[in-house]
Amino acid sequence: MATGYENLINSSTASTTTTATTTSSTTAAKATGTSSTLGKDDFLKLLLTEMQYQDPTQPMDTDKILSQTSQLATLESADNTNNALSALSASLQGSQQLSTVSAIGKIADLGNDTITTKGDGTSVDFPIYFPSNVANGVATITDSNGNKINTINIAQNSAGTYSFTWDGKDSTGQVAAKGDYHVNVAYTDDNGASKATKVGVYPIDSVKFDGTQTLLGVGPNYVPLSSVQTIY
Repeated sequence: MATGYENLINSSTASTTTTATTTSSTTAAKATGTSSTLGKDDFLKLLLTEMQYQDPTQPMDTDKILSQTSQLATLESADNTNNALSALSASLQGSQQLSTVSAIGKIADLGNDTITTKGDGTSVDFPIYFPSNVANGVATITDSNGNKINTINIAQNSAGTYSFTWDGKDSTGQVAAKGDYHVNVAYTDDNGASKATKVGVYPIDSVKFDGTQTLLGVGPNYVPLSSVQTIY
């Protein structure tokens, strides 16, 4: 029969072996890219191993067992809460995507009516959306101070999005300075009513999900949902 001293030696040896095995497992987990965080099952195994190699002459205190069991229950509860939150997050993301898809056909205002010229006489193309038929109209290009730089006449067109080109020059034929310029349009519809539109206001044609980012198809481009100021 083993003495208490021998039991202590055996317990110490088993503890050392368990520690070495745990360290080896953790290293292997890191090498394979798996999680090294202990879960509830690992915690329970450690508790059972601790009880298995305890000294029979000095068994684990009851309060200590209850304390560790309580910790196990707390860990399990936290694990269940994390799983529930993950499921809720996925559900909310799906609802948000469905809500965004419902925006197709509505109008998006990007809150930005500017176009940019390089200041070297290079022409600038830009789209304009007309919500109704156009009898005639004028696109006015102004600088940041509200000064009129040039105008572009608009011929009769049906409702829709059309591309226009500014030659990058002012009304006198001089090359406009490099920078941002505002474009606003005043036009008359088929019924003789005065209408207005501008760069940066387009119908939403499609929705694209790129990873965690939601993109809206407006005008000729896709823009992030965060870039849209108003949808109506």
